[in-house]
Amino acid sequence: MKSRLVVASVVLVVWTVAIASRLVQLQILDHELYKDRAERQQERRVELQAPRGMILDSRGRKLAVSVEVDSVWADPSQIEDARATANVLAKVLDLNAVELSKSLSKNREFVWVARQLDRPRAQSVRELKLKGVSFLKESKRYYPSRRLAAQILGFAGLDNSGLEGLEQGYDDVVSGRPVERKVLRDARRGTVLMPDISFREAEPGRDLHLTIDSWIQHLLESELAKALERTAAKSVSGIVIDPNSGAILAMSSLPDFDPNHFGDFSRSTRRNRVVMDAFEPGSTFKAITIAAALEANLVDPDDIIDCERGSLVVEGVRIKDHKSFDKLTFREVLSKSSNVGAIKTGLMVGKLGLYQQIDAFGFGKLTGVDLPGESPGLLRNAENWPRRATAYISFGQAISVTALHMVNAFAAVANGGTLYQPYVVAGIGHNGSYEDLHPAPRVLSRPITASTARTLGRMLESVVETGTGRRAAITGYRVAGKTGTAEKALPSGGYVQGKYVASFVGFAPARRAEIAAMIVIDEPNPAKGYHGGGVAAPVFSAVIAPTLLYLGVPPDEEGDGLWPDEGLIAEKNRSLRSRPDTEALADVVDLEANVEAIEEGELLPDLSGLTSRQAVVRLAEIGLKASLHGQGVVSRQSPPPGSSFDEASGRLELWLANETGR
Repeated sequence: MKSRLVVASVVLVVWTVAIASRLVQLQILDHELYKDRAERQQERRVELQAPRGMILDSRGRKLAVSVEVDSVWADPSQIEDARATANVLAKVLDLNAVELSKSLSKNREFVWVARQLDRPRAQSVRELKLKGVSFLKESKRYYPSRRLAAQILGFAGLDNSGLEGLEQGYDDVVSGRPVERKVLRDARRGTVLMPDISFREAEPGRDLHLTIDSWIQHLLESELAKALERTAAKSVSGIVIDPNSGAILAMSSLPDFDPNHFGDFSRSTRRNRVVMDAFEPGSTFKAITIAAALEANLVDPDDIIDCERGSLVVEGVRIKDHKSFDKLTFREVLSKSSNVGAIKTGLMVGKLGLYQQIDAFGFGKLTGVDLPGESPGLLRNAENWPRRATAYISFGQAISVTALHMVNAFAAVANGGTLYQPYVVAGIGHNGSYEDLHPAPRVLSRPITASTARTLGRMLESVVETGTGRRAAITGYRVAGKTGTAEKALPSGGYVQGKYVASFVGFAPARRAEIAAMIVIDEPNPAKGYHGGGVAAPVFSAVIAPTLLYLGVPPDEEGDGLWPDEGLIAEKNRSLRSRPDTEALADVVDLEANVEAIEEGELLPDLSGLTSRQAVVRLAEIGLKASLHGQGVVSRQSPPPGSSFDEASGRLELWLANETGR
């Protein structure tokens, strides 16, 4: 009996020691091991991207915002019939049922089903009450003005990262810190989202404040659209810039796209041709050749040059003019756009001198604009110029430029001789603060003196007053500029018969410039006109005339000879153009209301009684364009007020009438 008691005691002690040892091992020695294993079995972490910062125009109008939307995910381990579940989801979400069934059959515990759904489709999935199917909140990029400035803005993808345009170039600025969320599993292997125990709150990205003005941008796009239809061109492009700072006020290429549905459009429509596409400039480049001669004190505007009755032989090759000119002044060489006159001017300057002047204007290299994909164009070093290159480059062949290069060079002429770095991002906002990225314009070079700029500016005025650019004229303002009509060059050399690039580049008011702009019409239908003076110059006038009024630039007075001193920076309206409008920014976006507006469709406002300018501004703010008929104030609109946004198809017809005639 005693021995049995001893044995039992020993067994009990051994058992107790074993249990205690095991507990020590589990709870102390191997605690972290089993804790990690339990978390792996019970938890799933999902990284969700933070809301991106807003992108706003120069007056605080919202061009890009982030809204909270539902995304659907599934736990295949909970789904009993993957095929049946997939069929139901595929029907509601317009997905491939076979592919979805494969995903739901995988040996995994987290599978995305559909991301960033609109509210009606998310609600349809909720009503199905499918086992193993749950929701997560994600941030989705939305562009309230739709196509407006689309190629500048770019777009963000499903993973909330920027893919093109500013969204890509400033991705590290506008993207916030992602947030991790836990998905917990209970003892019955059920799942539940636990948003309240996220590791950290998502930190939204910083806001971009642009130099782009939505009103001017809308006007530019509207006029380009008319030109595209009128000329049946392959594409049309335009840029409006402040010549006194380099701030870009508007930039567009058509055809364009809607960044809210970027996948529905071809890659070519998403291309910002103003900064990416290089082309032979043709006669607009004659202004640079004349600038080189003026800067070298080789010519005077009223000096006479023999234009050889329209043709000239250079190293055995005959080069013809578009018309037969005899003797012209250098002023007339520019205004009448004589090839022969330009060639003789270029040869007078010489290869090295011409190259140095072209280089000083920034051609053949990047301007440094804060947009991705900029092309440097093509300018060979003078030592590598082929035979006759000096002659051809003198009138805009054998060199390629972008529209941004060309307008920036003319802006230097407009402001008295300073080449500024162009830019579209004025500053960065964050938590109520604002960092001005351009407290002063950035000088790239000073290619010409103020005296040369003044003289060349007067010569460019004659192009619009009496020469090939007469259709760029604006009532009440002096305009300086140059037309261009270039045959389309082949990458392999030579030119395409019957295909042209028509352009106009200029500035206004000519002697106190506030605006510089360029219009490019790529491959207009020759039957509808293809000369720069006929198809591009009128677009320039149609864009710049209202813009001058919009900016409050007073008309010229008779005998006005104002001209900026060399190095003087014009600060007129700079705070309005380049900094955020604090009053406009005070109206914070209600993201939930924004989501409802997206999904339910906006109702068209009543524009009756508004002036044409007020109506156009109002429509630009909501992403619509206007077709105006008549003068005065709005008396009728189609579709009528209260119609759904979609009925307008991006454009409203507005009929105007004088107050007495309504």
